[in-house]
Amino acid sequence: MRSGAKVAVIGGVFAVVVGGVGYGAYNVLDGLGDSGVGGGSDAKTTSQEVRTGPVTKDEIAQTSKNFLAAWAKGDAEVASKLTNNAADAASVLTQYSESAHVTKAVITPGAATGSKVPYTVRATVSYKGKTKTWSYDSDLTVVRGLTTGHALVDWKPSVIHPELREGETLETGESSTASIEAVDRNGQVLSKEKYPSLGGILDELRKKYGEKAGGTTGIETWINSANADGVDKTLLTLVKGKPGRVTTTLDAKIQAAAEAAVKKFDKSSVAAVEPSSGAIRAIANNPANGFEPARSAAVAPGSTMKIITAAMIIQNGLGSANSPVKCPSTVPWEGVTFHNLDEFSMPAPTLKTAFARSCNTAFIKPVLPLGDKRDTALHDEAGQYFGIGQVWRTGIATVDGKVPASEGSETAASFIGQGKIQMNPLNMASVTATAAHGQFLQPYIVPKSLDNRTFATANPLPGGVSAQLKEMLHYTATAPEGTATQAMASVGGDKGAKTGSSEIDGHATSDSWFTGYSNDLAAAALVQSGGHGGDAAGPVVAAVLLAGP
Repeated sequence: MRSGAKVAVIGGVFAVVVGGVGYGAYNVLDGLGDSGVGGGSDAKTTSQEVRTGPVTKDEIAQTSKNFLAAWAKGDAEVASKLTNNAADAASVLTQYSESAHVTKAVITPGAATGSKVPYTVRATVSYKGKTKTWSYDSDLTVVRGLTTGHALVDWKPSVIHPELREGETLETGESSTASIEAVDRNGQVLSKEKYPSLGGILDELRKKYGEKAGGTTGIETWINSANADGVDKTLLTLVKGKPGRVTTTLDAKIQAAAEAAVKKFDKSSVAAVEPSSGAIRAIANNPANGFEPARSAAVAPGSTMKIITAAMIIQNGLGSANSPVKCPSTVPWEGVTFHNLDEFSMPAPTLKTAFARSCNTAFIKPVLPLGDKRDTALHDEAGQYFGIGQVWRTGIATVDGKVPASEGSETAASFIGQGKIQMNPLNMASVTATAAHGQFLQPYIVPKSLDNRTFATANPLPGGVSAQLKEMLHYTATAPEGTATQAMASVGGDKGAKTGSSEIDGHATSDSWFTGYSNDLAAAALVQSGGHGGDAAGPVVAAVLLAGP
């Protein structure tokens, strides 16, 4: 049916108007031919003046409705011409019906925020006589075409599904990996529906251990990873395979607390481990899908790094928890001046009180006597006693922390968690667990007996060092001047903590870091652009610790 024909609006929810003809845009539509859609892909035309400037409210509404209508109908050609990358859009939109086997789509848009239009997709997937409803949310952005001046959908694969990335494909069929039933340490079933942050982890555990656990395949809709060794993401299960049982170290109660805690802050993540065993008890991220900073970030940890720096100072005979140190407002190091927050100073601090106030200069000045060892001392301490820089085989993909040898001003920066230091919450939770337990035990999420992998090891902290670190962490979490005291006020038991904030190039606000322990649970959190450690990351860690033993 061409653009001159009349089509009834389906359901009366809304209509898009193209060439004077109304189309119901909430169902699989009839009658939306390519001559009935204005706009076109971003190819230059000469028949009219090219429009410039920001897209208007009307253009946003019209273009988004037209695109969603064509997509809902299953007309990949028409929908793709309403984007600024017709070729790539047509390929993904065609997959939606031909590879993902979507036979129907009802798309409900929400109110636009600027040029961004959110919507809910309620699709029907059918494969070999099996049918199931598939619902999810996504959004699109309308932009001005660079050559045509038309208002167009800014094409990216996430327009079709929020977890779809460049180079990935959608497919429905018999799964290539065996199903699993992942359970926590107490036998409670873990699902991505109940614990959204575990989606990627559960997919990875399935790929690695499903067959070993005796699982069989089912019929599913999934995203094919763009990497040959990547993990496919299951989006919908039409027919369940027989699941093999995989027991993890996770604790459902602690995981639930972590999931709730990260939802309070955008771009937040947290990990928790058990100091006495290294068992990972929780991993959570907000947003819950896509990149997982809790186990995969590699960013500066700020002053939480002072846990390792303090251990280095004590072990090298440069100070102790209760020995006096100097905390001037600034300290020079090879042509660079390092500052305390708001240029504060302390008149007569000990290493413990300087740690509690997070005095940067007090953790740079004592290291000056190390001479030639200054550039490698922190690297050696981190690797030999905290397991940082070694290869962790946790049972899932994780990014190992890095404390490289340095030189010049970067050496001083590394002592306060800046420079080339790279950590994520799982790394810092392990650092805190090591300080509390006195011995590094590599974090893991499934037992090594499952695949006979080798765990990383490190030397026990020398006598007295762990006790002093615990004393400093406890003081920071309980003393009136401690930067972690407010956040840890509700946490009971044997406890300790350290705050941190790290400056990131191009970010107006620093990242918020916090790490702490209570009894036999250690946790660390990162809130990107969250500011002071105690303000954002602190409450996340406290909520997780409260769920522990």
